[in-house]
Amino acid sequence: MPSEALDLSRLQPRLPSPLQPAEDERFARHGVRLLLKRDDLIHPDLPGNKWRKLSLNLRAAAGRTVLTFGGAYSNHLRATAAAGRLFGFPTIGVVRGDELADRPLNPSLARCAADGMTLHFVDRATYRAKADPEVLAGLLSAFGECCVIPEGGSNALAAQGCTELGRELRGRVDVVAVACGTGGTLAGLAAGLAPGQRALGIPVLRGGFLGDAVRELQQEAFGGPAGSWSLDERFHFGGYARTTPQLHAFADDFEQRHGMPVERLYVAKLLYALTALAEEGAFPAGTTVAAVVTGRP
Repeated sequence: MPSEALDLSRLQPRLPSPLQPAEDERFARHGVRLLLKRDDLIHPDLPGNKWRKLSLNLRAAAGRTVLTFGGAYSNHLRATAAAGRLFGFPTIGVVRGDELADRPLNPSLARCAADGMTLHFVDRATYRAKADPEVLAGLLSAFGECCVIPEGGSNALAAQGCTELGRELRGRVDVVAVACGTGGTLAGLAAGLAPGQRALGIPVLRGGFLGDAVRELQQEAFGGPAGSWSLDERFHFGGYARTTPQLHAFADDFEQRHGMPVERLYVAKLLYALTALAEEGAFPAGTTVAAVVTGRP
């Protein structure tokens, strides 16, 4: 199938996504203006950074089978499965944890299966080695020719797709903050911003590996460093998919204040971080900060 056959525009994505003010005294008393970049409203099935990261990858796949990777609650797997349903191409999800194979599917994986994704469960050691040529060769031998997209969808094409997020915010804010899993959104966002603007990443995983990942992605996508960005690694709340009662209470309060549903694993950690940073005086008075809302609950 030729690449031009995959016309993403027919899904009518909402681009640019809305930029909404969030009147909040926790920011206002420090002279900081908070805006919400509502990427969660881009498309009902491919919301937020999933649209931006997948769009160029799907064009490159050109209707071929897409094989990708994720955990049991992966937003990326769900989005890839939905894309396969919407465009009519096969999808394969390599899922971390072979112990899940004999259990009932959780709602996230059940949605993937309902959208036609073939789920292939592997043990955790194999999953950690998923980028090894031997492991990939074994998968391709089992499933045939596939377009392979990495975990979280983060590769050079994803970073290039996310530059549009930065371009949509040029000249409108001083700082753009985004929750980070694998780094692709931050890598592209920073590259798309104008000089004088900066991107702030809030990792939701522990480990301190994300800085190297973002630098590698920018090298692959843009040939070297692009834009101004930094990370604050204090707000992962224990790691990926980990939350605390404190975080849930904060998210419940934010929902009541602003009438917006707050996704807990990424968006709540981002908003909590920004609130704490404003209290710490990290943003000079007069700063306008945009929080990228990358997904929905």
